[in-house]
Amino acid sequence: MELLMEIIRSAIPSTIPVLLVALGGSYSYHANVFNIAMEGMLLVSAFFAVAISYATGSWLLGLIFAIIGSVAISLLFSLFTIYLKTGEFITGIAINMFVAGGTTYFLRQIFNVKGALISTKIQALPRLEIPFIGKIPFLGPILDSHNILVYIGILIVVPLVYIHLYKTRFGLRLRATGFDYKVVDSVGIKSDPIKLKAVILGGILCGLGGASLSLGYMKLFTENMSAGRGWIALAIIILTKGHPIGIFVLSFMFGLFEGVGLSLQGFGVPNEFTQMLPYISTIVVLYIYSVKDRGKKQRLSNNAA
Repeated sequence: MELLMEIIRSAIPSTIPVLLVALGGSYSYHANVFNIAMEGMLLVSAFFAVAISYATGSWLLGLIFAIIGSVAISLLFSLFTIYLKTGEFITGIAINMFVAGGTTYFLRQIFNVKGALISTKIQALPRLEIPFIGKIPFLGPILDSHNILVYIGILIVVPLVYIHLYKTRFGLRLRATGFDYKVVDSVGIKSDPIKLKAVILGGILCGLGGASLSLGYMKLFTENMSAGRGWIALAIIILTKGHPIGIFVLSFMFGLFEGVGLSLQGFGVPNEFTQMLPYISTIVVLYIYSVKDRGKKQRLSNNAA
């Protein structure tokens, strides 16, 4: 029982970076913008969060600059893909490579370290201890005393994104733009600004995700520490068709497998295998989904015939 509690507890903070990035990417998905640059947004925000927290001793400033850095990347991606009409895939890959190289370069030039920046000067996100939650049997130790972005992400961001996408005028226009932007343009609503807002909103949430990764989940920065989480988030978005509830469920599954991997290290399982586990599980889920999707299309084709 204690092992199960420990796995679930460790899964919660590891869920948040992927959850926030995927929720941010859901805006682009509904606008029919294939945002490949989320990996770069996550990485640059993780770097800014640690760098500013290290320099100022303030986690809040680190969080703010993480959002600023991510939004800057989202604006760069938007400039090329929405207004200059470059390919989304190529542009996203180029931005991801630029960010990976840039963060590594500045880590070495500014902080004179290779590999990882670890310091007591880095101020982590504060942890919240909620008395009545801590007293709940079984659930108390699992849900209590996590960093602030855990509670913000699950209790605030998930429902807000759902309401914003499905219960507001902006959400309606956003989904209409994704369905057919020419129809939106034909009624006098410009689709490009809507796409821009979608990518910027995604950048804000990616910024929160990066801060939760480097100041909440780990309290350090390592080269390429995003470790493919942006790609995992993209896969989750595609699997759930950008629905916030589905995104939460699959993000938690990813975090759960990461928690299992961390627990397996205590049993002597090689670290390389435990790090692979969350990504292997994602590939398995994608395969199952693709098989089911092919079967559904085949049945529809047979019925039509």
